[in-house]
Amino acid sequence: MRWLRRRAFRWQLSAKLLVISLVVTVLAFSAVCGSVLLDMRHSTEQLARQTMENLSATIDADLSHNLELYDKSLQAVVKNLALPELADVSKPILQLILFDRTTTAPHFGAVQVFDAAGNLSLDASTLKPAPERRDDEEFFKVHRDNPNAGLFISRPMLYQGAYSIVLSRRIETPNGGFNGIVVGSIRFGYFHDLLGRLRIDPQDVVSILNHSGVIIMRRPFDFDVVGKDFSRVAGVIQTLAKPSGWFSGAGLDDGTPRMYVWSDSSHPLVVLVGKPWRNILSLWRKEAIRLGAILLVLASFVAGVTIFLIREIDRRARAEQRLEELSITDPLTGLTNRRKFDASIESEWRRAQRMQTPVALLMIDADHFKTYNDSFGHQAGDQMLIGIAVCIADSVHRVGDCAARFGGEEFAVLLPGLSAIAALAVAETIRSKVEQWSVDQTGVTISVGTASLTPDPTTPWSVLVEAADKALYAAKASGRNRSVVASSARELSLVA
Repeated sequence: MRWLRRRAFRWQLSAKLLVISLVVTVLAFSAVCGSVLLDMRHSTEQLARQTMENLSATIDADLSHNLELYDKSLQAVVKNLALPELADVSKPILQLILFDRTTTAPHFGAVQVFDAAGNLSLDASTLKPAPERRDDEEFFKVHRDNPNAGLFISRPMLYQGAYSIVLSRRIETPNGGFNGIVVGSIRFGYFHDLLGRLRIDPQDVVSILNHSGVIIMRRPFDFDVVGKDFSRVAGVIQTLAKPSGWFSGAGLDDGTPRMYVWSDSSHPLVVLVGKPWRNILSLWRKEAIRLGAILLVLASFVAGVTIFLIREIDRRARAEQRLEELSITDPLTGLTNRRKFDASIESEWRRAQRMQTPVALLMIDADHFKTYNDSFGHQAGDQMLIGIAVCIADSVHRVGDCAARFGGEEFAVLLPGLSAIAALAVAETIRSKVEQWSVDQTGVTISVGTASLTPDPTTPWSVLVEAADKALYAAKASGRNRSVVASSARELSLVA
């Protein structure tokens, strides 16, 4: 039945639209949450980067300030040594003049002067320095071989009995030749004090390196890292190549992924601050898990509601379909009732008028039904009608065919598109099946009236019913248990 299929299709479409709308809602909410989480992550990274830049800048400011002061002391010594007036000055006076402006601090070593041969000639800490030769040191060779070396900062080394970095400058003769070096040192204690004042997480890393890529100091302190050359490491190359910035990389000693930030690489020493990504994103990760859990609960709730609604829609659709079927079905025989038959023949009649195709109708009546009913009872009569209905339904299979209980013991079969001859064949099939079935039913038979008509636009379908009905009366008058086609001149006035 087409109308039931159309209704079922509408219910299926409604369920699909419901599922699609709920899925789209969940996806839209997920997209919004994803966008919020991405913004939160970006903000978290930016805040961490700014915090680390401030930390790097603070350390760099203290470090650069002390390096500048110490370098000025070295430059003052170089400048004073070039004065010709000091050639005849006694050593105590020379000591006073040369080292008058040298910076003194607990972690700063005494300024020393080495001649062109690398021998110690002056020491700010004593008038009589012990013999010492440094011509094999890197800081000496750099100034001897390169007039433009400027301030040279050595890699960490043992100097004057303590681990230090050595700062040195070149001393020149009046004609620009090499005349020795002036040397100072900063002990590791200064760096330990500087970095020890920081309140940072245990896994945070602060490294101080020179422009040769050598790690001068590091927190946490590690002898395996301090003093080594990392100039070929990608992150260090990037750090020394750009004035400021950040990169993501794994720790050299522990492999921990970190964000590394530096603030100013133009100074003699560069401060590189690293913080593990898991610490940076810990709060964000908690929020992401919380939002993800909320989204999962929401999705589960929506899925549950969707399943419930689909089941309710399906249940209601089946219930309504059942009610509709009951409203158009004869409760005894299971065939279509008279109301549905009238609607079907009206629809098929209009279609045949448009398409100019024939419509056939079978009118079927149980023979001697009243006598049978009185003899065997109403229950036996009902079983007789059910058996006839089964034989009719078993013979009518096409889409558009309509088998109905027309009233009492009378049945009607609508056969759109069939001629009278084809309709007669169907009628004989039904009659034969009833006859075979009735062998055990005390000889139940039926009479069938057949009519077929190609309607014109003004012909009502009642004409077809009337013609089939007259053919049925003719079958009964001819002895019953037979099929008759409306064929007399009177009956064929409107029947093909």
